[in-house]
Amino acid sequence: MNDNPVFERIEQDIADNSVLLFMKGSPMFPQCGFSAAVVQVLTHIGVKFKGVDVLTDPEIREGIKQFSNWPTIPQLYVKGEFVGGCDIIREMFDNGELAQLLKDKGIETAA
Repeated sequence: MNDNPVFERIEQDIADNSVLLFMKGSPMFPQCGFSAAVVQVLTHIGVKFKGVDVLTDPEIREGIKQFSNWPTIPQLYVKGEFVGGCDIIREMFDNGELAQLLKDKGIETAA
């Protein structure tokens, strides 16, 4: 993208993880309701994912918003593609689009 070291860290995390959630807290201990809701959806589907706690790194917390041009957290990435935040993920889960997206991207799920 550019010579921004924060963007480079974000890009590396996205490249290294098929399913990556930038969130407040951790998958085991979400620190906001929106992050908890997305963790619950991903756990229900049975997909393995990595959580990045933006509360422990203010540079990542602000950088991810600029990187994605999306103002809120959590943010879900699948195979390098920004999928959306909490409302979008819940809607996609409810109508089956999330499971289909994961399947199309070759991501294993339990559902």
